[in-house]
Amino acid sequence: MRVVITGGTGMLGKKLAAEILKRGSLTLRDGKAHAVTKIVLFDAYEGFDVPKDPRIEVRIGEVDHKPTIASLITPDTGAVFHLAGVVSAGAERDFDLGYRVNLDGTRVVLEACRALPQPIKLVFASSLAAYGGDLPDVIPDDFRPTPQTSYGAQKVMGELLVADYARKGFVDARALRLPTIVVRPGKPNLAASTFASSIVREPLAGLPAVCPVDPGSWMPLLSPRRCVNAFIHAHDLPDTAWGWNRALLLPSLDVTVKDIGDGLKRVAGQKAYDLIEWKIDPMIQKIVAGWPRRMGGKRALSMGFTVDASVDELIRNYIEDDMPKAR
Repeated sequence: MRVVITGGTGMLGKKLAAEILKRGSLTLRDGKAHAVTKIVLFDAYEGFDVPKDPRIEVRIGEVDHKPTIASLITPDTGAVFHLAGVVSAGAERDFDLGYRVNLDGTRVVLEACRALPQPIKLVFASSLAAYGGDLPDVIPDDFRPTPQTSYGAQKVMGELLVADYARKGFVDARALRLPTIVVRPGKPNLAASTFASSIVREPLAGLPAVCPVDPGSWMPLLSPRRCVNAFIHAHDLPDTAWGWNRALLLPSLDVTVKDIGDGLKRVAGQKAYDLIEWKIDPMIQKIVAGWPRRMGGKRALSMGFTVDASVDELIRNYIEDDMPKAR
């Protein structure tokens, strides 16, 4: 069976591919585990540290290019994980690029799935940026999305496409609203939330890091390890587990930025903590202030999804999973 991961050479795409290879199979619509014989990592960039395995194929291109995507999602494809996207601050700065990749690209991927001889499973990576404006202290599962950024609007539009294509029976699609993923290895990206990883990752490597938001700012978090498990769990669940609501709010570890710094201090000591410089960036602060403070996620918990126990666990997961690669 062929698996396609868009955004595949990014951090989550590579980790997802490695975990699928480790497991060896995915559960398809017939309820049976099928062996994975090939994973196609598709992205706009070649990336680095791609898992070394003969079953991995890297393809480079644009996600909104119909012939390219049609050549990726072939009749032997059993599963698609659609992770490709222009991240929050990047989509806000470049309006046209955000819509071309995040909205048009999602439609192209869904159309390629629709063209297959029978419906396959697709998991779409959405975001907590779906929410904005006047928010309750805790976001319930049935809270109406009111995005206040272009990125958030594009993700909600993607969710609506996913729901409609699923309703029509074109593809067995499901969407996950992801919290902020921490700690991300590598370098900072254009996401407004990138600092949440930087203030842990850089000090652990003995480097300074700038925190551009108030320490009291709230951050719903999920580790890359838990996020990858959530993608696979979302895929393997049967169609009946989703019903008419194809967008799922994932549970999160809800903490303040100060809590992240305190966790770093507990795990790595005062010397690491002192490498954080607290310097507010008004644009980033405005974006982060518009996000939810806490994510409910009761429906996801009832469906078997899990969350990290503490900030300390998040940091230790990063040290265990990614620090050895950095040395």
